[in-house]
Amino acid sequence: MLLARLAETSADVAATSARSRKVELLAAALHDAAPEEVETTVAFLSGELRQRRTGVGWATLRDLPLPAERATLTVAEVDTAFRDIAQVSGPGAVSTRRVLLEKLFGAATAPEQAFLSGLARGELRQGALESLVVDALARAAGLPAPDVRRAVMLRGSPGPVAAAVLESGADAAAAVRAFHLEVGRPVQPMLAQSAPTVAEALGRVGRAAVEWKLDGIRVQIHRDGSDVGVFTRTLDDVTDRLPEIVDAVRALPLRSAVLDGEAIALHPDGRPRPFQVTGSRVGSRIDLERARRETPLTLYVFDALHLDGADLLSLPAAVRHQALASVAPSGLLVPRLVTDDDEIAAAFLDEALGRGHEGVLVKAVDARYDAGRRGAAWVKVKPVHTLDLVVLAAEWGSGRRRGWLSNLHLGARDPSTGGFVMLGKTFKGLTDEMLRWQTERLLALAIDRSDWVVTVRPELVVEVAFDGVQTSSRYPGGMALRFARVVRHRPDKSAEQADTVDDVRALHRR
Repeated sequence: MLLARLAETSADVAATSARSRKVELLAAALHDAAPEEVETTVAFLSGELRQRRTGVGWATLRDLPLPAERATLTVAEVDTAFRDIAQVSGPGAVSTRRVLLEKLFGAATAPEQAFLSGLARGELRQGALESLVVDALARAAGLPAPDVRRAVMLRGSPGPVAAAVLESGADAAAAVRAFHLEVGRPVQPMLAQSAPTVAEALGRVGRAAVEWKLDGIRVQIHRDGSDVGVFTRTLDDVTDRLPEIVDAVRALPLRSAVLDGEAIALHPDGRPRPFQVTGSRVGSRIDLERARRETPLTLYVFDALHLDGADLLSLPAAVRHQALASVAPSGLLVPRLVTDDDEIAAAFLDEALGRGHEGVLVKAVDARYDAGRRGAAWVKVKPVHTLDLVVLAAEWGSGRRRGWLSNLHLGARDPSTGGFVMLGKTFKGLTDEMLRWQTERLLALAIDRSDWVVTVRPELVVEVAFDGVQTSSRYPGGMALRFARVVRHRPDKSAEQADTVDDVRALHRR
């Protein structure tokens, strides 16, 4: 299959708002893929590269060669090219990667270049998320969507399911039923919706288990005898980096298990260290013994998907937790209580926050483990921080945001200098109407512009929500916002009324 086919599908999907039409377009593309192309096609249509990390950043994608006049690139050739780029390392890696990237983009037409840029940057804004692709696979195979979703959840990825189902022809139903929970193979984790208060969360789920929401790394642990595997929320295998987690699970009185939990770095008094500390420890592969001594991780578990030969996915949450508590010591369990009382739940939330944690998760006691889904049975409640920040520059969007200024460079006012300190970037939270308005406004404020970025007079204020402030060497203030998203533009505020870098430093210290 030519890459042009997927680029065209992506553009068509981006141009329609109807979910049913998106699914129809994606199903047609999946149906046309050759067997050996199915997994790559699923990844590309989901807006992802199979390699996930390629070393290609925003700067690398500037000043690309002129597009080709004729479409010749195949899906397989593109996958191979990105595989080769991802494997580049050592001295001269940047220049070698650049040569390979120019070769790939030089063989692509203009629409294909736009599609490839979106894939490489992880910003293919076409509305074709994995859930849509999974529904499209169900349509292409003529199968019930819930059956396909469950198979994808159990396999951990839609690609292998698509390959098995589309190659099986008339036996597609049997192929999808063949997927089951396997100890050692991670499944997609169950996810939570959000609510502003515990009262609203309890109103949605009724009597519930209320658990502390820890600001650590989500881990899924598989044990088969003495073999233990530890996987992240994105299903990356981090077993070798977390020996203390492996030891904690090996100490449990069981033969086999699949557990859901959190790994977190704590201060000696039990309060959590900044998320960045935990994240850096999990990401480090260097001198693990020293890392373990200096930044030990503590394991907390809150769910069991399998215990000693028995799959628990379909059992009520209360039954799963009872089974978990029978094999795990209390110190290993995430603190929780079961209630339907708003005041009791609110007091439990206050206790979690007082101990430095993010908030709470409110979980229906009768819900099964609906892996890979952000269902209504789990609801997270945590305070949201907001700041009024000033736009310093904006980057041109791609895909369906092409022609609009999208990624905003955000700065806090510095009273000591009269200038602004950059704290990060975000393109999240922006509706089409907001994009149109801010593009017009920012172009009127432009003091320098290129094909990539527009620098503006620091006058436009935006209200930004975020989850926290972390240490960062990337920005001159030494701080960056976590998960920043735009709430609204504040043209009613002047830059002099924006929050200061001192305000941000105070949040960072807390």
